[in-house]
Amino acid sequence: MPAKILVIDDDPDILDAVTMILESQDYEVVTAQNGLEGLAKIEAEKPDLLILDLLMPKMDGFALYKELQEPKWAKHKDMPILILTSVREEASQRRYELETGRELDADDYIEKPFSPDILLKRVGRLIKKNKKS
Repeated sequence: MPAKILVIDDDPDILDAVTMILESQDYEVVTAQNGLEGLAKIEAEKPDLLILDLLMPKMDGFALYKELQEPKWAKHKDMPILILTSVREEASQRRYELETGRELDADDYIEKPFSPDILLKRVGRLIKKNKKS
């Protein structure tokens, strides 16, 4: 059974591109355009991996990541999170630490623009790692 990946990004072009890249490798792709929609999809779809943008309207990736640390989301705590964003990694981590006092401890981080090969390699590695645990 192919792995199910939830992609949360407010840019339809990015959603389309990531969906095409992932579907080319037979992954099942579900999308959401903001954090609130993303939380609903996590609950409904129970994805194997989350690809998350940080800067979005309604509920951004920082807020969604923080929400997923809450006890009520514990059943999803093993779901790997790959951050895919135009924000530089150090800046994102610093902002999250300042806002929450906690570390932004995503499983992987890719800055946009990204290469399809890198995306597929990182996704494949996270899916494999998650299936072992």
